[in-house]
Amino acid sequence: MQTDTTDNDLLGVDLTAVRDWMDAQGLGTGDLTAVAPIGGGTQNIMLGFERSETRYVLRRGPKHLRPHSNRMMSREMTLLRALSDTPVPHPTFVAGSEDTTVLGAVFYLMHAVDGYNAGECLSPAHATDRTLRYRMGLGMIDALTELGRIDHTAIGLTDFGRPEGFLERQVDRWNSELESYTLLPGYSTVLLPGVDRIASWLDDNRPRNWTPGILHGDYHVSNIMFDRTEPTVTAIVDWEMATIGDPLLDLGWIFAMWPDTDGGADLLESSLAAAGGLPTRAELLDRYAANTDRDLHAIDWYTALAGFKLGIILEGTYARACSGQAPTEVGDRLHRYALQLFDRTLLSL
Repeated sequence: MQTDTTDNDLLGVDLTAVRDWMDAQGLGTGDLTAVAPIGGGTQNIMLGFERSETRYVLRRGPKHLRPHSNRMMSREMTLLRALSDTPVPHPTFVAGSEDTTVLGAVFYLMHAVDGYNAGECLSPAHATDRTLRYRMGLGMIDALTELGRIDHTAIGLTDFGRPEGFLERQVDRWNSELESYTLLPGYSTVLLPGVDRIASWLDDNRPRNWTPGILHGDYHVSNIMFDRTEPTVTAIVDWEMATIGDPLLDLGWIFAMWPDTDGGADLLESSLAAAGGLPTRAELLDRYAANTDRDLHAIDWYTALAGFKLGIILEGTYARACSGQAPTEVGDRLHRYALQLFDRTLLSL
């Protein structure tokens, strides 16, 4: 469809302002066409559109910005620029603006990724071929391994995070986040089971030696784009939680969400997991181990930390839903996921 940018906006994005800003950047001419929202996340706004025969994606914070929304978008821009000459599959950064007078928020443009989200559906090729789905699971690990091999200092990300004390900060950081939810109307009591038990176990079993690197921070099937016919990862997306920390937490993140049985549901109830044929956690670990020199003996600890952290993040949306600040349906669904994560983590201790 063609959208007339002179009198339209979408999801609160002023398309006329986008067009005028692109004019100033020398990014094509004429109207924005084929404008459509891109789903998959629950927070940030993404719009796809075409201009001068090029397909772009615009990304910015939610319509009602949170305190750190603009800072997170700025950090994403920094990271995508830094990854430009690396083998890590990622969206190609085009241009961005930290001038909030343009759209009311920090935003950036990237080239559209030629791929699809296997969390939402499967391409015909992948839906009918169990072997391809198995290789898709391994492909997720291969892309993560590439990210873990990057020397963040060599690509200009020395100041992107605070790796010193990263693991030591995690339990207190996320415990405090969970307690802050009780200040919201309608969520006066923490509803997740075994918080103190998990926190104590994590503190008592924390790895002492690890090597800093780029941490995506939310690595799962819905934040990965696959080729439509090959089992290849074309891009890792949604870098808003990225930092410099322990990359093994990303591997634990995958394990915390992975299906327990062939064809069983993963945490996100993804189409890829439901179709079956994926590698087991042991096979994923072997694949990662074959391409890294990181010490993997404490992977159970990283998986438990991932379940603890992710469960608390998801519970935040539920707490906001209880106070009328997020959709009830989304809040209820994420609360269910958070309970599953905590139950699974408790069983693993």
